[in-house]
Amino acid sequence: MIDLKIYEIKAEKLKALAHTHRLCIVRGLIENQCSVTEIQKCLGLPQSTVSQHLAKLKSAGIIEGTRNGLEVCYKVVDEEVINILKNLFPFQNRDSIL
Repeated sequence: MIDLKIYEIKAEKLKALAHTHRLCIVRGLIENQCSVTEIQKCLGLPQSTVSQHLAKLKSAGIIEGTRNGLEVCYKVVDEEVINILKNLFPFQNRDSIL
C-alpha cells in the first residue's frame, strides 16, 4: 500500500509555491536572504500581504526566518524546493529578483 502522507507533504509544498508572488519570493530568497521590507519594496506589495505570503511559506517548511534586532531575515531551507526552482528557472540569467 502506498503511504499517501508523503504525497500530502509534497502537495502542500507545491500548493505553497503555486502563487505568483510566493514563487517570486522563493526564487529571490534562494539567491539573497532578506527582510519583509526588502521583499515589499521589490514586489510593490503592502507589508501585510508580504507577511501573509511568508507565513504560508514558513508553515510549509520552505523558508525560515532569523531575527536580527527588530528585523527578520528570511532564507529558503528546503533543498527540494531549491531544486524545483532551479529547474523551473535555470538561473542562467543571474539578475536578482529581490
